[in-house]
Amino acid sequence: MDYWIIAALAAFLMGLSKGGVPMIALLSVPLMSLFMDPARAAGLLLPIYIIADMYAVYLFRKAFSRRNLKILLPGAIVGILIGFAAISYVPGDAGKLLVSLIGFFYLASTLRKRLAKTALPAQTADVPRGIFWGTLAGLTSYISHAGGPPFQAYVLPQRLDKMVYLGTSTIFFTVVNLLKVPPFILAGQITWDSASQAIWLAPFALAGAWSGAAVSRALPERVFFILIEIALAVVSVKLLYEVLFT
Repeated sequence: MDYWIIAALAAFLMGLSKGGVPMIALLSVPLMSLFMDPARAAGLLLPIYIIADMYAVYLFRKAFSRRNLKILLPGAIVGILIGFAAISYVPGDAGKLLVSLIGFFYLASTLRKRLAKTALPAQTADVPRGIFWGTLAGLTSYISHAGGPPFQAYVLPQRLDKMVYLGTSTIFFTVVNLLKVPPFILAGQITWDSASQAIWLAPFALAGAWSGAAVSRALPERVFFILIEIALAVVSVKLLYEVLFT
């Protein structure tokens, strides 16, 4: 019974994140890791991620940046292929360290400019940077389900409209998660048993996505992006802590 309560909570939190509540899905894999190996937990949650992704795409389908997706997704495909080829040689801690350093770099750069009272002009969706950050997002998502910080390092400086940001993020990670399914099956992280459990947990993820969408739409745009940056800082600190102390 305890397992199913925790699993339902993990699915709901993941759904909240897919609905637009910043990166609260970070708690899902650690919660499931109370009962199973983290790699198995990630495999169990991936189908639930995808179910919640589909609903989130429906919620945010009306606003997204086509240009960002055209630039980021080819890079993400390359990153996933690199991750699949190198997973046996790259320890999970290396991926976590890379993600945390990306997050700290972006936050430090933003804070420095704000303290200097330097205007932060909106950046454009340029191809070289997009391919670079898209590749890192695909790689880190494959290795440690942590593609958010590279994605945000590229997209946040563009100052997109809140709903455009949510739509772009949702579609990008839906495609990335779908592309991760075949290698996860080959690695034995997704099995018939885990897939059947995912079906039972899917309603909790959908309820979370619906709740998250209601919260994110109600938040003022400035508050929303401040929460994104706070969540990015929390993710970066947590990943660095895991590398250094666990």
